[in-house]
Amino acid sequence: MNINLTIIGQAIAFFIFVVFCMKYVWPPITGALAERKKKIAEGLDAADRAERDLKLAQEKAANDMRASKEEAAAIIEQANKRATKIIEEAKEQAREEADRVKASAEAEVEQELNRAKDALRAQVGALAIAGAEKILEASIDEKAHAKLVEKLAAEL
Repeated sequence: MNINLTIIGQAIAFFIFVVFCMKYVWPPITGALAERKKKIAEGLDAADRAERDLKLAQEKAANDMRASKEEAAAIIEQANKRATKIIEEAKEQAREEADRVKASAEAEVEQELNRAKDALRAQVGALAIAGAEKILEASIDEKAHAKLVEKLAAEL
């Protein structure tokens, strides 16, 4: 193997080329790579944060939805209780009104019954006197007649 001057010249030129690349070409390339690596890392961190924020927002929305449903159910239950209470109150008022009407009707029937009894007593008294007149063939005066009717009515 013959090492001649051209190989030494090529080695020196290659060494100068390597030094030149290390000093002037390699730093911008490594800087660009480092900057790119930093941007990728920031993007991944932002994606992780966005994913966590999304999960938190979904949990919060689910909790809010659950709370809203519970509140709506409570309001509906309260409305149903109120409606039932109003219906029961209306039924009770209707019963009371029916009892009042019934009592009024019973009192009116009692009054009519008493009037009918009084009228019947008066007619019975008049019939008794008429019968007595026919039997006695004599007429009793009006004062005595009224007294007898009242006395007979009181006894009945």
